[in-house]
Amino acid sequence: MMKKISVACIIVDDANRVLIAHRNQTGQMGGRWEFPGGKVEDGELPEAAIVREMQEEFGVRVRVGARIGETVFTHNAQDVQLIAYEVFLLPGEKEKKWTLSEHTEINWVACDAVPLRSFVDSDLLLYPQVKQFLDAKR
Repeated sequence: MMKKISVACIIVDDANRVLIAHRNQTGQMGGRWEFPGGKVEDGELPEAAIVREMQEEFGVRVRVGARIGETVFTHNAQDVQLIAYEVFLLPGEKEKKWTLSEHTEINWVACDAVPLRSFVDSDLLLYPQVKQFLDAKR
């Protein structure tokens, strides 16, 4: 059986705020906040999954940057590798109207505010690596 892989998109704006998304109420982690992202399909590269997921879930075009870090969590008794990437919105994408297919809202928050939200468990496992990466860029 193939190991499941998911990606987390770390998108930072000019004010050093990170993009987070509020999940629809359905599912095990419904109603919680998360970094945008999703599952990598069989045979798909993580970078391609990021571009596809951001287009499907938000209707925006992105460019994938550096790999930030990774963690492993268990979902429905199966191990999932979660990889975080630095992701950049293409010019003009932040200003346009986003379509939210899997989320009720998006928000730009200071990185330090992430653990204060009701965040999905898997993203909180990644958070220390994300914070370290973003702090090093300042």
